[in-house]
Amino acid sequence: MEHDGGEVATDAARPDAPVARTRTATVSAPRRRRKLAVDLTVLGVIGVLLAGSIGATSAVLYRQLYSPTAFVLDYLHLLADGRATDALLVPGVSTTSKALAAADLPADASGALLRSSTLTPLSDIEPVSEKTDADGTTTVTVTYRVGGHAGETTFEVERDEQEGGPLPRWRFAESPLAVIELAVRGSMKFEVNGFAVDKRQVSPDGDDADPLAPIPMLAFSPGLYSITVDTTATRSPGVAVLSDTPLAEIPVSFQAEPTEAFIGVVQKEVDSFLAQCATQKVLQPTGCPFGYYVRNRIVKPPTWKIEENPVVTLEPDGAGWAITRTQAVAKIDVQIRSIFDGSIYDVNELVPFFLTGKITILPDGTASIAVSAAD
Repeated sequence: MEHDGGEVATDAARPDAPVARTRTATVSAPRRRRKLAVDLTVLGVIGVLLAGSIGATSAVLYRQLYSPTAFVLDYLHLLADGRATDALLVPGVSTTSKALAAADLPADASGALLRSSTLTPLSDIEPVSEKTDADGTTTVTVTYRVGGHAGETTFEVERDEQEGGPLPRWRFAESPLAVIELAVRGSMKFEVNGFAVDKRQVSPDGDDADPLAPIPMLAFSPGLYSITVDTTATRSPGVAVLSDTPLAEIPVSFQAEPTEAFIGVVQKEVDSFLAQCATQKVLQPTGCPFGYYVRNRIVKPPTWKIEENPVVTLEPDGAGWAITRTQAVAKIDVQIRSIFDGSIYDVNELVPFFLTGKITILPDGTASIAVSAAD
């Protein structure tokens, strides 16, 4: 027993007895490999998630900051903030006479409305679609509300090759401006969204502007423009114009109406004119719409009196106004001698007559009134 035990003890102490150490090595190596594999797998998953996160973040940033839609939204937000000058600096917004002519629009259109004071509140701006054509042009459609009215506009956008750098830059392939062809009859002055305009200041013909000729004026799209006339002579209830199509021609035409004050002024002038006519002691007052004809001789010059003044109403007449045909009554007192028997008799007679007139608004804003007889 002791001998066997001694041998065993001796064998275990021998340096070439590797049983215990060998068993431990064969167990721990696979565990380390499995742990390494798990670690690599986890790192791989993290890498994929990180790459996906970076890609998703890049896509979001592109859509929000660098896409054609983002470019259009930036332009619309400038309009919404009333920053007309900055909106005109957006690439492709400002246009040229050549580009207007190429679009069959008046090349001499005025830019008087391209200012912050004529912008209408723009809100609820939402992108609808973005589509790129084969030629590289991208159409971006957005909806919005302007001045309380719902609208939708499609813009054409293209890469701005003049702007280098790693990030894409865009410009409007077609200017978002439009042209309002505005014909206001009855007044040389009007207001657009409260901004006062004189035809002679915005017309290419200046002071020689035809009062009836339409005035071409550039306008932002989208934009809502309320056009009114409110002068001492004429007035209109207003016309609202929605500009929602880039490089479109928008014809607008309306007639201003005379104010009660203006009609009163004309009435007073006509009454004064007829009163002056009545001072002429002749049968046919010169330049006046009434007279009296006799075959006999008069004993002494007749006297006239306006018995009933006309009621003046006005109607449009080209660039000015006309007095609508109206009736008045004069009275003549005259002594007449008969050429047959020499007898003398008095004539006290009412003389009805009709008159009309033409009113021209002069450059200084005053009115020239010419009264004439009417059949």
